[in-house]
Amino acid sequence: MGKLGVIGGMGPEATAFFYEEVIKHTEASRDQEHLDVVIISQASMPDRTHAILTGKSERLLQVMRDDAQALETLGCTCIAIPCNTSHYFYDTIQGFTSVPIVHMPREAVLEAVRARGARRVGIMGTDGTVQSGVYARECEALDVECVVPSPERQKDVMSIIYDDVKAGHPADMAKFGLVVDELVRRGCDAVILACTELSVARRRQGAPDVCLDAMDVLVRESIVRSGKLYRP
Repeated sequence: MGKLGVIGGMGPEATAFFYEEVIKHTEASRDQEHLDVVIISQASMPDRTHAILTGKSERLLQVMRDDAQALETLGCTCIAIPCNTSHYFYDTIQGFTSVPIVHMPREAVLEAVRARGARRVGIMGTDGTVQSGVYARECEALDVECVVPSPERQKDVMSIIYDDVKAGHPADMAKFGLVVDELVRRGCDAVILACTELSVARRRQGAPDVCLDAMDVLVRESIVRSGKLYRP
């Protein structure tokens, strides 16, 4: 059995939720059958969207390098980063360590295509995730169309993430519904929740069936790649 490493704290509640889901979905009947997990909850990690939009990523990558190398030193055999936006820097972060890192957006798009037969995928994520094309590239690689919210609805997404969930408040599900409805009207047959704060909102308050949570996919892949059986 492997040891799962987690670069977390982006945000802290999303990381706690991720670990709870790993426990919940690991096939185990006693403590000793669960995964060994090392979590670095780096809440002081610089904001990922700010780093992408300003190009000032030096401090962020320094912290990521320190965390990835610490997890390798501690014997981790697989690394998960429960933050979609940070995957803009995936290749750089993977270059810091020989331990394989699960590519959250890639696996989420694969799930949309293989499990749901999606051909037109909507993305709900931060400005950094949307504008950097993290998901668009993965959609293109699988020959599916990537659809992002209109500017007005993207403001709603950012408000849910930053004003609501990251601030410790319930998500405004009226705004959430407006975004999902717009993407469905534009022909999306799957809407990926591409921010772990939206995963938290879904956990607390639910979400339409058309939504596919990237966090769910990351949980499954982290368990399986660490050598345990996934419990649906």
